[in-house]
Amino acid sequence: MNNLRLETLAHVKKILIKIGSAVLTGADGVDVKIVDSLVSEMSGLVQQGYSIVLVTSGAIASGKHRLNITGQLKSIPEKQAAAAIGQGRLMRIYSKSFEKNGLYVAQILLTLSDLTNRQRFLNIRNTLSTLMDWKVTPIINENDTVAVDEIKFGDNDNLAAMIANIVEADLFINLTNTAGLYDCNPTESKKAKLIPLISEFTEEIEAIATAETSSVGTGGMKSKVLAAKKVTAIGIPCIIAPGKKKKVLTDIIAGKEIGSLFLPMADRLNSKKYWIAFTLRSHGRLIVDEGACKALLEKGKSLLPSGVIDVEGDFAVGDPVSCVNSEGTAIAKGLVNFSSAEIRKIMGFKTAKIEQILGHKDYAEVIHRDNLAITKK
Repeated sequence: MNNLRLETLAHVKKILIKIGSAVLTGADGVDVKIVDSLVSEMSGLVQQGYSIVLVTSGAIASGKHRLNITGQLKSIPEKQAAAAIGQGRLMRIYSKSFEKNGLYVAQILLTLSDLTNRQRFLNIRNTLSTLMDWKVTPIINENDTVAVDEIKFGDNDNLAAMIANIVEADLFINLTNTAGLYDCNPTESKKAKLIPLISEFTEEIEAIATAETSSVGTGGMKSKVLAAKKVTAIGIPCIIAPGKKKKVLTDIIAGKEIGSLFLPMADRLNSKKYWIAFTLRSHGRLIVDEGACKALLEKGKSLLPSGVIDVEGDFAVGDPVSCVNSEGTAIAKGLVNFSSAEIRKIMGFKTAKIEQILGHKDYAEVIHRDNLAITKK
């Protein structure tokens, strides 16, 4: 048994579990036996004092099965219709399974706009906290019936990473149809080896994961690795593990070497900066000079107008905007104190010139360090 795993799991009490479509899908659309097995384990963990939050896929797959549709659905209306048909059935299966173990569930359907609005973000956090206090397991999915490209999370791996931040999880378990992250694609090479421990993110680690998906899933291993990168940035360890393996959750919590463990990053973001970095979508870009790059990355400073050399896009005060270096590499994201039109007027000038140029000076910084998240280490 791995001592590092035991140390990592020693203080875990709140667990975010994500179950992918490839794990849940069976001959009847949703594999009820797999659901019962996983729910039995989750219920056992709850009875031991753990809090469980579940992010689940499977609604679209369930709806497709009900209508005898095979292969990929291409249009958004088709996917939304399949989700509308399948979501109710998926929740009934979960609800019955948890009730067998004496527990109740709550359904929560979200779109990205629910999380990008700070007040709604906090409301969701309070609701989830209350449910866990009541020993009710929240079951979360994207609201596929109304989501369109502008408000879609992209996939449930990304959604789960955001929820992990909301509930301040101690551990993120991502259950999938593979044993974990391999050093190359196991479907293409018999020499592929499982990587049991990832202590830091490198370009090589990100390059290993592919976006190849099954007929019932989205994102592939690449989205799971990116989700792991996001949660470890806020100090949450992540384990990618085989969802159909018997006693997978019990063995993970016991410290057995199951799947791939991603250790938390040493330099962690707080919850607000994580929200800025990974939940909000940029409304534009600020190109900053070398001096500003060093001030942001090495000294933890605010972004001043003198360090901005160009502005891309149109945005308002308070909007999330990416900061990029002269080569176009994103280094940070933050909430701006000035509109794009105002920044174009004051960029390159010292802070003392702001009032003279704009006629007012509400702020000295284009982005204050408290509202700035570094995205490039």
